[in-house]
Amino acid sequence: MIEYVIYAFLTIAIAFNFLGSIALHRFPDVYTRLHGATKCTTFGTIFAVLAVVVHALNMLHKTGNPKYLQMALHSVVALVALLLTNPTGAHAIAKAAHLSGYLPKGAVVDAYLLKRKGGEE
Repeated sequence: MIEYVIYAFLTIAIAFNFLGSIALHRFPDVYTRLHGATKCTTFGTIFAVLAVVVHALNMLHKTGNPKYLQMALHSVVALVALLLTNPTGAHAIAKAAHLSGYLPKGAVVDAYLLKRKGGEE
C-alpha cells in the first residue's frame, strides 16, 4: 500500500514539473513564465520530497536502520531551503526584469512603476 502512495506522490511531482516546463515555453513574458515555473516546480518538489520521506520512514520501520531517518531529515531540510529561496529568487528576477525596462505584457496598471515614479496607485 505504501508503494502506491509513493507512486502517487511521484506522479503528482512529475505532473507539476511538466506543467512548469510548459509554462516556460508557452507564457508570453518573463513574469508569467516565472510565476508558472516557480509555483509548479515548488509543488513538484514538495511532492517528490513527500515521496522520499514516506519511503524513508517505511524503510526505517522495516529495517530500523537510522540512515533512513537521516535521509528523511535531509530531504525535509532541503525542502525548507527550497521553500525559502525559490520565492526570493523569483522576486529578485522579476524586480531585475522590471528595473531593466521589461514591462509586463498587457498590464493595465503597473503599480510598481507608478510607485517608482512617485505617482498614486
